[in-house]
Amino acid sequence: MPELNWLKSSFSEASGNNCVEIAAGNADRIALRESESPAAVISTNRAALRALVLGVKTGKSALA
Repeated sequence: MPELNWLKSSFSEASGNNCVEIAAGNADRIALRESESPAAVISTNRAALRALVLGVKTGKSALA
């Protein structure tokens, strides 16, 4: 994966190793990783990430 500019969640701890990080990938791809395992990167598209975040905020699951 090319070098990405990772951003930490605003809900992350100030100490740094307990957070979700996100980076814009190629085209419509978004990369996600957990700061304690930075080599384990998953990717998705913007629409799927938006649906996940909205579901979490509203307490709903797309799988239900």
